[in-house]
Amino acid sequence: MKTIVLLSGGMDSTTLLAYLKSVDHEVKAIGFDYGQRHVKELKAAQEVAMHYEVPFRVADMRGIGAAFMQGSSQTSADIDVPEGHYEEESMKQTVVPNRNMIMLSIATAYAIQEKFNCVAYGAHRGDHAIYPDCRVSFIQAMYAAIKECDWHTVKLIAPFIDHSKTDIVRLGYQLYVPYEKTWTCYKGGDKACGKCGTCVERREAFREAFASDPIPYEV
Repeated sequence: MKTIVLLSGGMDSTTLLAYLKSVDHEVKAIGFDYGQRHVKELKAAQEVAMHYEVPFRVADMRGIGAAFMQGSSQTSADIDVPEGHYEEESMKQTVVPNRNMIMLSIATAYAIQEKFNCVAYGAHRGDHAIYPDCRVSFIQAMYAAIKECDWHTVKLIAPFIDHSKTDIVRLGYQLYVPYEKTWTCYKGGDKACGKCGTCVERREAFREAFASDPIPYEV
């Protein structure tokens, strides 16, 4: 299979890239600059792509982000990044309006252009409660739309949709994923903050997998 991977530079998409390579997919990766606070994730994505010798492109969505994707702590400077676990109501502040639909549409166009067969993204079971665009119903709807959008058929795949974050870490260690190259924190500082929802979830996953997280934290 020939697959376009949405690569954020985080642990989920990095593990997805490693997994697809391990099952002999030909892979190209795409990242997105939508004006996110943690734009340094794209540097991590570049390093990951170089590690796996995968072509990597960045789609410049800053104009779209500034005009239509505000109201989130990830894109609006006047909204603080919430701290705590994803189960908390405040974590809805991290939802970026329609982000995944826009990204998947662009990735699909890239796949059609390159005559690739698949688009893959790293949605997982832990995302379902907080992110509507990571749920099974969303994936099924996008699968149907992407399949019908062009004469060249492209299939949407989300191999981790039934995986927990802990499952992803366990798989990543089996595949020797370079987690030290990944970036997860929503705050985008010099070190991961250790307190935002995505940092809390990452640390929890490594702890439950009895694995060592190789990145430094502020706290």
